[in-house]
Amino acid sequence: MPFNALVVEKDDDGRTSAAVATVTEDLLPEGDVTVLVEYSTVNYKDGLCLGSGGGLVRNYPHVPGIDFAGTVDTSASEEFKPGDKVILTGWRVGESRWGGYAQKARVKTEWLVPLPDAITTRQAMAVGTAGFTSMLAIMALEDHGLQPGRGPVLVTGAAGGVGSVATAILANLGYEVAAVTGRSETADYLKGLGASQIVDRAEISETVKRPLEAETWAGCVDAVGGAMLARVLGQMKYGASVSAVGLAGGAALPATVIPFLLRGVSLLGIDSVMCPVETRKRAWNRIAEELPKDKLESMIRPAVLSELPELGEAILKGRVKGRIVVEIGS
Repeated sequence: MPFNALVVEKDDDGRTSAAVATVTEDLLPEGDVTVLVEYSTVNYKDGLCLGSGGGLVRNYPHVPGIDFAGTVDTSASEEFKPGDKVILTGWRVGESRWGGYAQKARVKTEWLVPLPDAITTRQAMAVGTAGFTSMLAIMALEDHGLQPGRGPVLVTGAAGGVGSVATAILANLGYEVAAVTGRSETADYLKGLGASQIVDRAEISETVKRPLEAETWAGCVDAVGGAMLARVLGQMKYGASVSAVGLAGGAALPATVIPFLLRGVSLLGIDSVMCPVETRKRAWNRIAEELPKDKLESMIRPAVLSELPELGEAILKGRVKGRIVVEIGS
């Protein structure tokens, strides 16, 4: 049976275009599980794949969508059977192979995670890679000693997908959250998610000559990188850690080793693409239990396949607040 997909084409001059098209199942990549996709979302990588490709897409025509959630249709795997609800994030799906912006997706068993009973497929995609990465970042901070009551936890890029979910989970766990944003109009939104303090991005967006400043933050989830991360490292409390999850502010890090040597600060790299399956299951189970569903609902902006080219451009320009949930199955 033919089905709908958002297909990106590239012409002979290297220009790309994306539009909803009807495709057939024989075009799907190899895999042992075929999923009826119900929902997907829009991440920064999706924005790249919907446009120029950003070096992520090698072959065209291409179906982006690095996340999806839905119901198993057919399975040659002993782990999943038809009717099972599943989630996929990462593994370069939607980049090097067709992804979730289609009503059907075919993948490998080991890339799928069972949907926890406490959330729906729609809620899972309101979380998506961004929220999943937030949970991995929080787990890493906790593994390195972060506990409520030790001081405020900084969240940079707080109004974006990663930051929104991190703010809501941290606040629900009892942490004092300081949310960084450059958009003053998002302050009420962030306070609604549980932020107790709003930090103007301009206050910490530039490096300073001093390698150390006053000890301020007990932990940090950083989605920005660049000069802001360098500045934050010098403001961390003794023995505190920063989880680095993004580079919206640039890949370069104009920092010194002084915070690591004199304050024992740790910089923790968070990877959600090739994360081991057992860690994935632990993170999704915690998300299902510890992310307030009302807060999650307040982040959602619903969308359909035909809106994705415009939304992909918007997320690359930093114009997306919260989480986009794309209804695929209708």
